[in-house]
Amino acid sequence: MSPVNDQTCGWLKNFNQRTNIQILKDNHECDFLIIGAGFTGLSAARKLAHIYTNKKIIIVDAQLAGEGASSRNSGFLVDTTLNDGFTSNKAVKDYKKKVKLYDLGIKFIKNFIKEYQVDCDWNECGKYFASSNLNDEVKAKEFSNLLSSLSFKNKILYQKDLSNKLGTNFYKLAVYTEGGILLNPGKLVRAMIDVLPKNVDLFENSPLIHWKSINDKIECNFKNNYKKTNKIIFCANGFLQALKVKKRFSFPITLTASMTRPLNEAEFKSIGKPEEWGVLPIRPMGATIRMTKDKRILIRNTAEIRNPNFMNKNELNKRVKLHQIGIEKRFPELPRDIIESSWSGIVCRSGNSSQIFEKIENNIYVAGCYNGSGIGVGTLFGEQIALMASNQQSEELNVIENIKKPNLLPPQPFLNFGIYSRLFYERFIAKDEI
Repeated sequence: MSPVNDQTCGWLKNFNQRTNIQILKDNHECDFLIIGAGFTGLSAARKLAHIYTNKKIIIVDAQLAGEGASSRNSGFLVDTTLNDGFTSNKAVKDYKKKVKLYDLGIKFIKNFIKEYQVDCDWNECGKYFASSNLNDEVKAKEFSNLLSSLSFKNKILYQKDLSNKLGTNFYKLAVYTEGGILLNPGKLVRAMIDVLPKNVDLFENSPLIHWKSINDKIECNFKNNYKKTNKIIFCANGFLQALKVKKRFSFPITLTASMTRPLNEAEFKSIGKPEEWGVLPIRPMGATIRMTKDKRILIRNTAEIRNPNFMNKNELNKRVKLHQIGIEKRFPELPRDIIESSWSGIVCRSGNSSQIFEKIENNIYVAGCYNGSGIGVGTLFGEQIALMASNQQSEELNVIENIKKPNLLPPQPFLNFGIYSRLFYERFIAKDEI
């Protein structure tokens, strides 16, 4: 089987193609212009449409709506994260604020899928922070103690228990957290597109080339088009830097993932017929891996500074080989040719793992930089940035405005040198975890 770098991704592979896709053509003015039609932008548009039933609201994406990071991720709706550092009281205080955001994001998604009866393979099965090396036991115990102090239900599991639950002997220990949720991000974002209110105009395949603020208006030049708006909300996440929005506060990282075909009954039986599960690495550059509801294995174990749009077939195949190695290490019983699709996507990072959420000027707003945890937080941020742009308040908005702000990053080429060095170091210490 020859893996394909999907124009979408493996989550959307079997979906029907959307129809009536509109490209931005007319040079009209609008009241609100949203750049980016992923979780954040779609959520913002829906909220604005409910607040302003008679205003013109436009959302524009450079590609197809929802087919960027929103559907290209691994489908973890997280309640907790590791590798944030907990070396001081201030660090723990900041972590408490972050997990509060995660909790609000989970509640937001829960309410959305209940209101609109969305089937997104929602599974409250928890998640594992796992390692194949017992040397990580100290870090695991420290993290477990922190979670317990914050009333997060968790437990440390070792190889025998993990083997029974995951169908692999690869992992020596893990911290299991009960609050994590697994889902199909493609189904979720497609549902968000489908329920956009009628007073929202969605335009796709319409990249923003240049924008500027003039006389309380925002003038935007798109490919073959011009648009003027009263207010603009940037929800482009990994492309914020390219759009020159908070460019010294975030940077893009390209991740590549692969997904197998569904395991047949004999293959599934050979690994013990495990229930759906998700593993995140204790070491930052280790593999993220999932067993999905339909018995597929997803693996992601590369992170790079590069534009995925310029990844040719040979380059993709190099990364797919790493995915094949990762699957074989964990499941030697399975055939080597079971990868069905592979894809790349961009995650937006900050120097201190903080999100971006603010009013830049009176009529310019931005929400993004989710550091790989954007399903819940990104969707929540969309609604709340819409409230901010509408001069409204909420309890959630108060929480968001009190989180730690991203650090100012060094200029190029020093930034890329620092990122390269960090990735090299993390790959080295996690070389056994791919």
